[in-house]
Amino acid sequence: MNNRIKQHIWLKALRLLAFSLLIAALFTACKQKPQQVAKTQSKAYYTCSMHPQIHEDHPGNCPICGMKLIKVELAGGNSSTDMNTIRLTASQIQLAGILTDTVRDENVGNEKTLTGTVTTNENTAAELSARIAGRIQQLFVRTTSEKISVGQPIYSIYSEDLLEAEKEYLLAKQQQKVLHNPDVDYQQLISAAENKLQLWGLSPAQIRNLAAPGKVSATTTILSKISGTVSEIAVHEGDYVTEGMSILKTQALNSLWVEAQLYAGEAGNYKVNDQVSVSFPDLGGQVIAGKIEFINPELSDASKVDLIRISIPNPQDLIKPGMLAYITIGGTGNRSLAIPASAILTDGKGSKVWVRNTDGSFSPKMIITGSGNQTYLPIVSGLNPGDRVVTQGAYLLNSEAIFKNGSDNMAGMKM
Repeated sequence: MNNRIKQHIWLKALRLLAFSLLIAALFTACKQKPQQVAKTQSKAYYTCSMHPQIHEDHPGNCPICGMKLIKVELAGGNSSTDMNTIRLTASQIQLAGILTDTVRDENVGNEKTLTGTVTTNENTAAELSARIAGRIQQLFVRTTSEKISVGQPIYSIYSEDLLEAEKEYLLAKQQQKVLHNPDVDYQQLISAAENKLQLWGLSPAQIRNLAAPGKVSATTTILSKISGTVSEIAVHEGDYVTEGMSILKTQALNSLWVEAQLYAGEAGNYKVNDQVSVSFPDLGGQVIAGKIEFINPELSDASKVDLIRISIPNPQDLIKPGMLAYITIGGTGNRSLAIPASAILTDGKGSKVWVRNTDGSFSPKMIITGSGNQTYLPIVSGLNPGDRVVTQGAYLLNSEAIFKNGSDNMAGMKM
């Protein structure tokens, strides 16, 4: 009987020990598994450059816009600096569209943006007119916007006066060759005939070529004396033209004007040769430098506004007359250490920017700015000359930092 009692007690103890070991193993497993998951999740995530609120733990496409998600690797470390530092590869920076600019001295004076229209520069306009009366037999330039150059055939003309002048030239050449009258200056006769033909539109090469066959043609080809882009053609084949009548007009499109309007009270703030920035929405916002070439001294009778004209270069012919343009005129004489306004993120805690560090990583900095214009704001504290700040993609980096840390750790950060 005693043996049975001992055996029962022994079995009961073994069962209690096995149950305790099972509880301990389950507790250990539950404690270790979340750490492994957290460790895996802390390495990287996938987000969309257009919608940074999207965070996925696997590659794919954005559920909002369908763009390919980019991988973001999060830096390790327990310090506050490491917690706010974001590291991206070169391909990730390109996919996210992150752009930077350098902190430097800029004009932070008052700016005004005007809406203008691109027009042709009338100072570069030229016109080809008829040198002699006659009938247009053939036009070699038929459409506007066509480019022509000096020496290019423009039209052929039948002109009785021109035929007579050509015959006089050939006759003088023939008399010089055949007759040897010492009382006649044949060279003077030839020079007079040549000058008349040149005045009526023939080139020296065309005049020399007349003497080769020794006879004249019914029509004469007129070569261009101007170059540029054809803006207007005033004649058709078969038209009879008189001396001085317009044949065509050209414009040189490598230099253009942008015209806008100012209120009368604002015109006095600007002067000729002031530098301005001109952007073109039709060219993706491309910005080029220009200068004020003309401010009309007279106001418009109807609207009482003042015309302002900006001269801009157009070496690649990308800018076309008629395009919309935005003219940014900045205040002068007010320069300061500044950053682009697009780089600044502002919330209830203050203003901050994302700075690209020397090792290629990105870190946020709290800053204090002064009063500037729409393009640049002066830096009071927080940045130094030469620092590179993110001007495009700062919201994406900020979203990544919040996701990484669980909250905005910029609170309380020193500048």
